[in-house]
Amino acid sequence: MQELIERQKNVEEINQMSPLTWAYIGDSVYELFIRTHLVNTTGLKPHNLHIEAIKYVKANSQKNILSKIHDDLTEEEKDIVRRGRNADNHHLPKNATVEEYKYSTAFEALIGYLYLTKQDKRLKEILNKCLN
Repeated sequence: MQELIERQKNVEEINQMSPLTWAYIGDSVYELFIRTHLVNTTGLKPHNLHIEAIKYVKANSQKNILSKIHDDLTEEEKDIVRRGRNADNHHLPKNATVEEYKYSTAFEALIGYLYLTKQDKRLKEILNKCLN
């Protein structure tokens, strides 16, 4: 199957990226996953789709999801989460505590890393756990 969006970096290049770069792309991948899920499973209008999506993508929700799936992660995935959580981000969160923001960044870093390294089967497993 042809990729809709071409992922050109190899694993060595991806491993050299900042965890904040992984989180940057992971934020988009997760948001698209949630929005697509809501469009597929509800008949909501755009404003209500947005309201519903926020429940999944806000920092506190991502922190809770990460804590729920943490024991199911491989050691490599836990290391990615740790790197994402400890990344030195100078952005101050508006609607979250610093702890929630760090853990949501860690969650997004994991999603981004799996996406960039084309671990699509594992990515899908983890994303589907987010819906339960």
